[in-house]
Amino acid sequence: MLIPIILSGGAGTRLWPVSREAHPKPFMRIGGGKSLLTQTHERALEVSGNTPPLIVTNRDYYFLSKDELADQQVKPQYMLEPSGRNTAPAIALAALWAVQQKPDACMLVMPADHLIKDTPSFYTSVRHAENLAKDGFLVLFGVKPTGPETGFGYIEMGNKVSEHAQVVQRFVEKPDAVNAARMLAEGNFVWNSGMFCFKASTILEAFATYNPALLESAREVWNSTKPDGDKMELPAGFTALENISIDYAVMEKAKNLAVIPGDFDWSDIGAWKAVAEAIPADAQGNTNNDCQTIVIDSRNTHIQTTDRLVAVIGLDNLLVIDTPDALLVADKSRSQEVKEVVNRLKASGHEAHKNHRTVARPWGTYTVLQDAPGFKIKRIAVKPGASLSLQMHHHRSEHWVVVSGKAEVINGEQTVTLEANQSTYIPAGNKHRLTNVGDTELALIEVQCGSYLGEDDIVRFEDIYGRVQ
Repeated sequence: MLIPIILSGGAGTRLWPVSREAHPKPFMRIGGGKSLLTQTHERALEVSGNTPPLIVTNRDYYFLSKDELADQQVKPQYMLEPSGRNTAPAIALAALWAVQQKPDACMLVMPADHLIKDTPSFYTSVRHAENLAKDGFLVLFGVKPTGPETGFGYIEMGNKVSEHAQVVQRFVEKPDAVNAARMLAEGNFVWNSGMFCFKASTILEAFATYNPALLESAREVWNSTKPDGDKMELPAGFTALENISIDYAVMEKAKNLAVIPGDFDWSDIGAWKAVAEAIPADAQGNTNNDCQTIVIDSRNTHIQTTDRLVAVIGLDNLLVIDTPDALLVADKSRSQEVKEVVNRLKASGHEAHKNHRTVARPWGTYTVLQDAPGFKIKRIAVKPGASLSLQMHHHRSEHWVVVSGKAEVINGEQTVTLEANQSTYIPAGNKHRLTNVGDTELALIEVQCGSYLGEDDIVRFEDIYGRVQ
């Protein structure tokens, strides 16, 4: 039995402004297609014979992930972290879960945010890896380098352990340009893809040998974890686990390692330069995400936008990334530095590091139409049957005007039903709740007025999504 484990974490700060803290890289669509998470989930099902994957992710991404995968016939299980602790704790907890599913289960560990274009070749590599895993190997997927890349770690390969795999001689941290060129020329180095295959029992034995303290702590967390439908919410004790990667915790110490040098057109989509390289270019090297563009006398430029037409003239080797609330223009060769923009936004308290103008919630979405001192205007969209929390705000009042659909509104001691072109006023301090009691999307315009309009001015009393603190 091969159980896919999908690690869906990380903010993807180098892919701002499309990737944000509240809507990170796994939910990005490359070239206008399916999200990276959806593609990874579909690969997992294909290679495992439709075994439901386990997605390990932050609890804040649970409902977002469910919405993203709602059309998938086979639904995953979720292991929800209260905060990120790197890959070693996540894999240890996933292995403890997997051995309970089947004691001799093999795990295929994959990040949620990679792109693999040659899926048949990838599936072939997985079959070879699974055979080695059954023999007790910890198998890593290497990627044959296509250039002297300085943004990846490398694996030096030794003698063959099978027709398709070799011994891991050593791991090499992200090299400088000189060493990257040397390793490419020597020919016995591959990129470290961050994907693995091993028996759950084998990786637990490796933890017991090389990092017993982490394994013991992980067992304590696991023993306190209670399944709830399709999810397992890890308790607060998870945050005390060592923040360490699986490479440092186990792989760089283990002896039973093998690496399969894969050739399946892989990219970790780590920065905008990689996004551009993953999309077919025109004769001048320009790329876009199937958006409206006018490109004149420009070369090697990547344009990404949503609703607006973007026109460029005389550009060379640039990135133009347009979203409704932020625009990035950068030298393509400096795409790794985009994370510094995010750092500055965080330091200044700017909302754009975290949220898009349209923000997903378990019940639907809200879109900020205008935000100015003393007032904020939003479009609220609520799914059929969904309900916001019973809540109260200290510093703002709210005016709701229904545009379409049918709403049930609790406003203080009153409960009213509103339909299109009807409205209500909610004073600051009033308990209130909005429910879509119709069978179509409920849309309304909300006008907030007050001295403070931050999203943290909320007290929840009841919530069907478990968000009451």
